[in-house]
Amino acid sequence: MPGPQVDGLVERIRQALPRHGNIESAVAAVRAELDLLSPGLAVHLSAEIDEAAAIVTREFEQIEILHSHSVIRKRPKWYFGPRPSDLHWPAVKAFLLNEKKWHEDDVRGIDDASNEVVSLLENPRNPEQAQFSCRGLVVGHVQSGKTANMTAVMAKALDAGYDTVIVLAGLTNKLRHQTQLRLYSDLVRRNPLNWQVLTSNEVDRDFRAPPQGGFLSHSDKAQLAVIKKNVSPLGELRKAIRETLPAVLQQLRVLVIDDECDQASVNSARGELDMTAINQRIRELLGLLPAVTYVGYTATPFANVLINPYRVDGQELDDLYPRDFITALPKPDRYFGTERLFGKTPVDPEDMRPDEEGLDMIRDVPDEDEARLQPRSRKERDAFQPAMTPSLEAAVLYFLACCAARRARGHGDQHMTMLVHTSAFVRAHERVAALIEGWVDVHRRDLVDRASDIGSRLGEVWAGEQGRLPDDLTDARPVTLEEVFQYLPEVLECIEFPVENGASDDRIDYSGKARTYIVVGGSILARGLTLEGLMVSYFLRTANQYDTLLQMGRWFGYRPGYEDLPRIWMPRGLKLRFRALASVEQEIRDDIEQYRIRDLTPMDLAVRIRAIPGMAITAANKMRAARRCAVSYWGTHRQTFRFAHTDAEQLERNWAAGSDLVSRIEALGLRDREVVDRKLWRDVPRSSVRRFLESYVVEPTQADLLPSMLLPFVDGVDPRLSRWNVGIVESGRGRDSDFPLGTIGSVRMVNRARLKDANGIADIKALMSRRDVLFDCGDGVEGNGSWEELKAARLEAVGQVPLLLLYPIARDSRPERDSKARLSLDAVHDVLGIGIVFPGSVTEGGNFVSVELQPLSAEEVAAIEEEEAAQTEAAGV
Repeated sequence: MPGPQVDGLVERIRQALPRHGNIESAVAAVRAELDLLSPGLAVHLSAEIDEAAAIVTREFEQIEILHSHSVIRKRPKWYFGPRPSDLHWPAVKAFLLNEKKWHEDDVRGIDDASNEVVSLLENPRNPEQAQFSCRGLVVGHVQSGKTANMTAVMAKALDAGYDTVIVLAGLTNKLRHQTQLRLYSDLVRRNPLNWQVLTSNEVDRDFRAPPQGGFLSHSDKAQLAVIKKNVSPLGELRKAIRETLPAVLQQLRVLVIDDECDQASVNSARGELDMTAINQRIRELLGLLPAVTYVGYTATPFANVLINPYRVDGQELDDLYPRDFITALPKPDRYFGTERLFGKTPVDPEDMRPDEEGLDMIRDVPDEDEARLQPRSRKERDAFQPAMTPSLEAAVLYFLACCAARRARGHGDQHMTMLVHTSAFVRAHERVAALIEGWVDVHRRDLVDRASDIGSRLGEVWAGEQGRLPDDLTDARPVTLEEVFQYLPEVLECIEFPVENGASDDRIDYSGKARTYIVVGGSILARGLTLEGLMVSYFLRTANQYDTLLQMGRWFGYRPGYEDLPRIWMPRGLKLRFRALASVEQEIRDDIEQYRIRDLTPMDLAVRIRAIPGMAITAANKMRAARRCAVSYWGTHRQTFRFAHTDAEQLERNWAAGSDLVSRIEALGLRDREVVDRKLWRDVPRSSVRRFLESYVVEPTQADLLPSMLLPFVDGVDPRLSRWNVGIVESGRGRDSDFPLGTIGSVRMVNRARLKDANGIADIKALMSRRDVLFDCGDGVEGNGSWEELKAARLEAVGQVPLLLLYPIARDSRPERDSKARLSLDAVHDVLGIGIVFPGSVTEGGNFVSVELQPLSAEEVAAIEEEEAAQTEAAGV
């Protein structure tokens, strides 16, 4: 391995590259610098210089960029990674490593992911293509570093031949300003003499057309404009483009980055030709630019993949459907996202790992606390007065302790934030902020006294949160209660209580000294705005749209040095929604992966978004191209994992439905007698399976197994559904069932404990083990591999035959280990779960089931319109 001396020389050569254009010249410059420091030093270090030069040379070798995460329209390869002569990316990379102190693995991840995105842009230097128009979509994760990827893509695109970058950044001045400062710091300041910045770093100054008319054209400078997505600044941009000399415009190679592209950019007007003003402005500017690539970035692509990709008669402008590429950014290792916080579907429910259950960071807000902090209706909002509740008090005390703990760890120069999000109503924000500030002021003296009642309560809260997370979650040292009280006076001296909404004047500001904030906010916090050093969230606000709910999760992201501290207080029902959304998010990425593997294009892509009862996918006015949602079961496996465990009538009905099915197919003589270690029936007629599925009661939140969706598919004309295999999954360690399962008598029960926060429903998270996919295969079929690999092995072994599995679950199932996330099932009757393995491929488009999406209620529409009005008011439109 190279030593520190070689590492230092490598960095010197990297810094010299932008000034000298190639590695040879950069190495010669480094030698000259060393000789200036000490004559003969370059000769003395000749071997080390050669080694450093070789390392840098390897970094810039032409690489094969694998499109590991993208669905693309095929076109010639043109980008093969950064080159020694590049100006912008080497400077950005050095800044991330040396000044921001990013981990090398994180920088390498940004480097690889941005290489993939840039390789999908249109080639700006193609001599055979003077004009081009490219559309793409990059799907990230909420608070996962999309801006860093955007910055890297911009830097590399400029190095590759683009000369103008237009960034569409949010609906508000604050969001535009945040993006402007970030790009100025991370990109422009690295090479300040090589930039023409067309927008101001001041918070209230947006883009204006240059007084001399049009865009400036500099062969030796890159142009940058960070523009708010409002009608006026977009109109100014249109004016600037129109006033640019045609000869200059023809030479421009423009990259348009649309941050949070599912917000405002998507056409949400009633008719396809009645475009919303912002969508129309974006369409117009793309139509005016002769050579332009448009790339949308979002963590919630639900609206974007529902855009109609085809022109409608009479429509002159292209919409923004990502017809050329869709890329799903990989999830960074250190990222706290939906799966890590709320849990993910395990590979094998009988071998559930702690990390699959979700981190123990979520705390319950009881219904009675919610009622005391949130007006029940619009009529009550004016007279409503919030009250301090036990759960909010615990959250505030824990946050104060966390701030003290971070100071004990040496983080006193960093921002620290708590988010309180209780209502959509602006009036409620001021009152909740005043409540919390008043409570802290009343208890300020007692908070620092361990012997006081409130001091003892703080100690109990801090002690109760210790030891609840994996030991290897963070490298940071533990903090004692004594240290917490040592630093509490400093925390109380610094703490502030800003309100962040469209109407407030006292708002958050992270641009100066380190801040300690308890922020009370509304809808403006639900999109794009980063809360620095967020540790505690108290979240009551519910949303009835997937994208809105996910974007409200400001707690997603990175927590370097305090990975053990974040906590979220929310109602149990809201936690269930986030857990369901974790699955929906992953399904979208899985679909993109399947289309990539099958070498399909974005125009073939129909990302299926599973419905969650009571929620809309996105705003109804963004879903004109998805009046009906196509759902296919081919190539999938489905399973029940939520049960009404206290409803004896329903559990008994399901057990009876399974008993009737088993008795019927046993009487038909379909039992496979050659299989001695399991109960399996082959060639079961569809009619028998259908009767069972019609009688079996599915918990309503599992929409994909409801009879209204499943039975029309089962009734389809495809011959693959005419004969089924049916099996009973038993456990060798399980007890005998209390009741016979039809004429075969008692069966051996499987064990499935429930999650703690099921809110009246037993959520076991997963029912099927991967090896269950091979239940009707011979012993010669290998039981290892991914779900897709095992399904492929099953297809080869048994052919295109669907498989129905019955799971008798012991009502007294207990956690397999001392799990803090699970409880005994405690069902009032033994439970019957089901799993189905469908043959075929997930990309089949044959017999789909069309399902009407549930419309929004009048109350939901009113809430959405109020939120949009507040955003418009905040943006000054």
